[in-house]
Amino acid sequence: MLKRAPNLFAIAALLLLTAVGRWYWHESASMAAQAAHVNSQHDRDQHDFDFYVGKWRLHNRRLVHPLTGSREWVEFDGTSVARMLWDGRANVDEFEADSPSGHIEGMTVRLYNADTHEWSIYWANGKAGAFSMPPTVGHFSNGKGEFYDHEEIGGKPVFVRFIWTVQSPKECHWEQAFSTDEGTTWETNWTIDSTRMEGGAL
Repeated sequence: MLKRAPNLFAIAALLLLTAVGRWYWHESASMAAQAAHVNSQHDRDQHDFDFYVGKWRLHNRRLVHPLTGSREWVEFDGTSVARMLWDGRANVDEFEADSPSGHIEGMTVRLYNADTHEWSIYWANGKAGAFSMPPTVGHFSNGKGEFYDHEEIGGKPVFVRFIWTVQSPKECHWEQAFSTDEGTTWETNWTIDSTRMEGGAL
C-alpha cells in the first residue's frame, strides 16, 4: 500500500494539472472573446460618422429667439461637405448657408475617444474664427446619436443637446435643443434635414 501511494499522488497531481489547464484555457478563451468583442465595438464606434462623408443639401429650420417663449421660426437652405480623417476617428464638415440674418459659414470637427467610446463635437463660426467651448459629447446607439454639454447662453446656465438620426444612406436629421432645468424639459431651436447630393462622394 505504501508503495502505491506515490503513484496515487502522481495520478492526483496529473488530474489536478489537467483540470487547471482546462480552466485556464476556458478563461483565456473567454477573455480573448471579450477582448475581440471590445475591439470590434471600438472599430464600429469610430466609424459612427462615416455615413456623413460627402456633399449634402440642407434644409434648416431655426427658432429666432430661443428660451424666450417665442414661436417665431425661420427656414433656409444650405450645403455641407464632410470629410473623414484618421480612418474614421475624426471628421470635419464645412457648413454654408444664407439665412434671413445673413450669410453663415461654419465648420464642425468631431473627434472619437477610444477610451470613453464617445465623440466630442466642436463648432466654429467663420465670423468668430474660434471653436465654441466646451465640446458637445456623446455617442450613437441603434442609429441615433445623443450629445450633451453645459453652456452659458444669454447669462443663463443651459444644458445643450444634439440629436443625430440616420434615416437612410441618403437622408439624416440633426437637431439642437436647450434646457434650463437640467433636462427635465427641452426646447428644440434648430433642426437640419440633410439630403445627399448626387455625385456627393469625396
